[in-house]
Amino acid sequence: MTTSYVARRARCCRCSTAPSRADDSPTRRRHPREDTVTTIGIIGAGEVGSQIARAAIANGYDVVVANSRGPETLRELIAELGASARATTAVEAAAASEFAVVAVPLELINNMPVDQLAGKVVLDTNNYMAWRDGRFPMVESGEKTVHELRQDHLPTSKVVKAFTHIQAPRITTAGRPAGTPGRLALSASSNFPDAIDLVTRLYDQFGFDTVDNSPLSESWRSGPGQPAWVAHESQNRAELIANLSAARRNIVI
Repeated sequence: MTTSYVARRARCCRCSTAPSRADDSPTRRRHPREDTVTTIGIIGAGEVGSQIARAAIANGYDVVVANSRGPETLRELIAELGASARATTAVEAAAASEFAVVAVPLELINNMPVDQLAGKVVLDTNNYMAWRDGRFPMVESGEKTVHELRQDHLPTSKVVKAFTHIQAPRITTAGRPAGTPGRLALSASSNFPDAIDLVTRLYDQFGFDTVDNSPLSESWRSGPGQPAWVAHESQNRAELIANLSAARRNIVI
């Protein structure tokens, strides 16, 4: 069985004793302006959110995780993740983070901690699925993408669509070192170049190449049913670029 890139990175980071939060290991991601470990706030502890948390910790980040049911319901996940993780509320996770992941479906009535996410990059992992979310007329008509709606909900944040066309378990198993032939690629869409830069670095740390599919108005190209979505099991950078180009928008009038 092939050992995942994230798993290999995690093993390389382990010592005979578990590192403390004061660990000076160079594998731990330092905040660019401070001598502290970068903290990612993860709002949503389902399959995608929990897998991103695992990959992040394996790559030296701290994570603060929240869900809709309360921190006490995350005891098992936090116990598994270890000392680099803690559970809290969505507001507290957003406030504690250098950047955040929103791994929950969008609701038309905004339920995100706007003030606490102000000025921060926010990775939106959501895909629009009418059978699950209900019908959003502005999305189905092509007026806006679901990620543009998220940006509307977070007007002072920098929203970037990320991790949307990969199955959750593969976030921690499919990554490979840079330069590996056939390394998988993931798309990212944003109205902000620095948000794309952040996701590109994160993808690379997790073992994936990046294709910039900006701005957010183009984010539909990697959505459910599109070629990039269908080919999620295996597409390198060149293949993903071709699949994004081949996308055709389905407009419901």
